Amino acid sequence: MEVTAPLPAHAGPQLRSLLADPLLHELGHGLGGPYHVLLPELFDSNAAAFRRAFTDAGVDGRVYYAKKANKAAVYVERAAVAGLGVDVASHGELREALASGVRGEDLVVTGPAKADELLRVAVLQGALVAVDALDELDRLLALATEVERRARVLLRRLPPEQPGSRFGLDADEMAAALHRCASDASVDVEGFSFHLSGYDIRQRADLAGELVRLCLRARESGLRADRISVGGGFAVDYVGEDDWRQFNKSLRPEHFHADKTFSGFYPYHSPVAGADGLRALLASTPVGEDTTLAGLVRAAGITLLVEPGRALLDRAGFTVFRVRGVKERDGYAILTVDGSSLSLSEQWFESEFLPDPVLVPAERQDIADAGPYPASVGAATCLESDMLTWRKIPFPVRPAVGDLLVYANTAGYQMDSNESPFHDLPLPPKVVVDRPADRFRWRLDRRHF
Repeated sequence: MEVTAPLPAHAGPQLRSLLADPLLHELGHGLGGPYHVLLPELFDSNAAAFRRAFTDAGVDGRVYYAKKANKAAVYVERAAVAGLGVDVASHGELREALASGVRGEDLVVTGPAKADELLRVAVLQGALVAVDALDELDRLLALATEVERRARVLLRRLPPEQPGSRFGLDADEMAAALHRCASDASVDVEGFSFHLSGYDIRQRADLAGELVRLCLRARESGLRADRISVGGGFAVDYVGEDDWRQFNKSLRPEHFHADKTFSGFYPYHSPVAGADGLRALLASTPVGEDTTLAGLVRAAGITLLVEPGRALLDRAGFTVFRVRGVKERDGYAILTVDGSSLSLSEQWFESEFLPDPVLVPAERQDIADAGPYPASVGAATCLESDMLTWRKIPFPVRPAVGDLLVYANTAGYQMDSNESPFHDLPLPPKVVVDRPADRFRWRLDRRHF
C-alpha cells in the first residue's frame, strides 16, 4: 500500500536521549496514562536567542512570554527567574504569573474586552495594558481614577492590511483615544501595539513602521509613547525542508484514514523561524522609510516589545501515549492509544498535527524490521472523529500493544489549548524533566494538568 512520505520532527539531543531512555516507559507505567514532558532548558535557550537578536541589532528590546501557549507553571517560573516579561489575557493567567514570581510591572495584559476585575488588578500591580477599544479605554480610565493609580497603556492598532480583524483601533478611533488620553492624568500612554495573523515579516515591518510614526506624533501631544509591541507570530520550524516538500508533493486523500481531507495545515517547515524571524524583522525596511526597523526604533528612542509563545516553546516539550490496541485494516492499521485527540489541539483549527510520532517499542521479541508499517492513530473514546492522527504514518517497525507513541514539539499550543476530561478521563499530567548530571530526573509540574 502506498503511504504518505515520512515527516519526522526535528529532534534535539535531549529528546533523542530520552527516546532511548527507559524513563519514558517507567513514567507511562507510573502515571497510568498519557502524559506531557516539559523541557525547560529549551525554553531558556529560546529566550536567550531572542534577546541576542535584540543585542546584535543594537535595539532596546523586551521579550514577553505569551502564557496562553501553555498552562504549565514551569515556563512562567523560568521567565520570572530570567527577567522576561509575561503576556497574559485573563485574571487567572495574571494571578498565576504573579504567583510564579513575575513582577506586576513585567506583565502586559492583552485580549479584547477585558473584565473590570482584570483591569483593576492590572492597574494596581502596575502592569502594561493593551487597550483594544474605546469603551475599554473609558472603563480603564475610570478604574484608574477609582484606585488612584496611573494606568500604563499601549493603544492597539487595527492592522490596515487585515481590516476584517476584530482586534484594535482604526485610524479614527486611534485619534479619539489619543485625544482622551492627552487630557487625562490617570493614564500613561507608553506606546502602541498590534495583533497580526500569520507570519508575514513584511507586513509586520510595515505596521511596526507605522507605530513608530504614531509614537512621534503622540509625543507632540505630551504623551510618553516610547515603546511598541509587534506581538508574536514568529514561526516554528518543525520538520526539514526536503521532508516538507516531499510530503506536500505526494499528498492525497487515500493517505489518510477514511480519505479524510483538510482545508490546510500549519506551515510545519519555515526557513526563517524563531529568533531568526525577529532578526529578519529588525533588518527589514518598512514601506515609506529609508532605513531598517532597527534603525528607526534606535533613532526614535523606542523600546521594541515582542510576545512570542510557540517560538519560546520550540522543542521544549513533547507528548507520550501508550498503544492500547491495534486493529488491522486493508493495508494499514488503526492504533488506539490511552488518550484523546484533545491532547493535540490542532483539531481546534479543524486541522491535524502533522509531524510523525516516534514509535518507542516496549521490550518484546517479535519486532519486525522490514517496514514501513502504515498506521493511523485513534483515541480511546467512542467518537468516530476522535483521531490523533488521520494520516497513515509509515512506522519503521510494526506497532504493538504496550509501545509508546511520542509526539515531538507539542509544548506550543498543542498540550492543553483544547484539553477536556471527556469520558471522565483525567487530563494528562505534565512532567518536568531535566538532566543536571549523568541521568534524567523528573517531577510533576506545579500545575500538572
